[in-house]
Amino acid sequence: MYGSGNQPIIVLREGTERNRDKEAQFNNIAAAKAVADAVRSTLGPKGMDKMLVNTIGDVVITNDGVTILKEIDVQHPAAKMVVEVAKTQDSECGDGTTTSVVIAGELLKQSEELINSNVHSTVITNGFRLAAEKAAEILDEIAVPVNTDELLEKVASTALTGKAVGEEEAKLAKIVVQACRSVEDDGMVDTDDIHIQKKIGENIGNTCMIKGIVIDKERVHPRMPRKVENAKIALFSCALEVKKTEFDAQIQITDPTKMNSFLEEEENSLKAMVDAIKKSGANVVLSQKGIDDLAQHYLAKAGIFACRRLKQSDLEAIAKATAGTVVGNTAEINSSDLGSAGVVEEKLIGEDGMVFITGCKNPKAVTLFARGGTEHVIEEVERALTDAIRVVGVAIEDGKVVAGAGAPEIEVGIRLASYASSIGGREQLAIEKFSKALEIIPWTLAENAGIDPIDSIINLKKAHKEHKNGSVYGIDLDSGEAVDMLKKDVVEPLRVKKQAISSAYEVANMILRIDDVITARRAQSPPPGAGGMGGMPPGMM
Repeated sequence: MYGSGNQPIIVLREGTERNRDKEAQFNNIAAAKAVADAVRSTLGPKGMDKMLVNTIGDVVITNDGVTILKEIDVQHPAAKMVVEVAKTQDSECGDGTTTSVVIAGELLKQSEELINSNVHSTVITNGFRLAAEKAAEILDEIAVPVNTDELLEKVASTALTGKAVGEEEAKLAKIVVQACRSVEDDGMVDTDDIHIQKKIGENIGNTCMIKGIVIDKERVHPRMPRKVENAKIALFSCALEVKKTEFDAQIQITDPTKMNSFLEEEENSLKAMVDAIKKSGANVVLSQKGIDDLAQHYLAKAGIFACRRLKQSDLEAIAKATAGTVVGNTAEINSSDLGSAGVVEEKLIGEDGMVFITGCKNPKAVTLFARGGTEHVIEEVERALTDAIRVVGVAIEDGKVVAGAGAPEIEVGIRLASYASSIGGREQLAIEKFSKALEIIPWTLAENAGIDPIDSIINLKKAHKEHKNGSVYGIDLDSGEAVDMLKKDVVEPLRVKKQAISSAYEVANMILRIDDVITARRAQSPPPGAGGMGGMPPGMM
């Protein structure tokens, strides 16, 4: 900036970088496109996996978009905004993370041509807003109601396709729907009530649903029963130990007989705890904290099964599954606080013991017990099950699904192109670019399957225009033909598609509205040995 006498006026700190106008916009667009390109090859059932190795050598192998974007350390601020799109999509729907990022990248790519043609960013963003609103209306029109569990299984199966579950899709889809139905309450599904417990060993096909809870713990004493039928479960958030004072205390005992009475008092205190538990009718004790060795002895003597140091989340899940209450004081336990289960049993899984709480009458929390041959396989199975649970929950809540395999994107794109001509003005150009951008999903699906994307898009558009129910025609990734995806059992929740498009449009608009990037110089740490007390050089004290 210069004053009237052509003297420079310094406004920003020395070393600050500033990009303005088109340069700033194109830099931000390039960064966002780079993020989209990073995950694009993972889209669809034929998508490839990524191997991510962090700084300490931990390896993650996945094709889950949000996992990839969380693991890679993105630095550019515009790129971080695109990563947030994936996180939002994941928290709202559980699936469609790659779709949302790829659409966002393509919207920005299409907008570059408009910016080069001197179409103002405000016009583009306004056109994108109109297109996104119209897209949501079109998706509502083409959605199909969910009226059977069979359709929900297709939703789960679609989410599992392309993940590392092999031929077990149908089985896993069935148990995911069973789990969601078990915790459904008045049309709402709290997916946090479906717990996934994983253990390396056997194969993916041995994954099962347990109407109860599995915890990775063993009983605390070998003399305790390994199996308890008709279990009455006491849940404690406190320790079964002698209470210690909050401040340091020292007890001096001068008489040996007093020592015995001191120890007896401690013993009686622990015995009273166990007696209170026995009196309540409990035959299983689960504690969030520790259980004293002597208390373990008395519990074993009474034939009570006990586990200690459970996670708070596990304790809360057991309370939901068994209709029990978590108690904070052993003296206050009574029969009405106890949870009930058919069987509580410690089973040997591999080399470790795990406790299975099963046979709950009306469990409001259930467990999917996942198995797999290696650590990487079982982690990917867990991610696949999490996605499937979320999408089935969303489908139950909304009661609507759409065909998959690029069908809704092509239908919305065709209708948006017609809608654009009715709007007029320069916004029409932005709406046309929006409709063009949506073609990136079937294009990428075809590309990742080794099919010619141009032929696929042409076939899809032809099928959508010619067939009476053309909105359900997607791309068959084996033949490249346009096929009715409802008959091919490829369906996705309506919310996944609506959220993906709205999130993508919002981040694209936010990036397009930035015309000035001011980057402060990062503070550098002083070189070793520089500076003494108060920042003064050595020897200047």
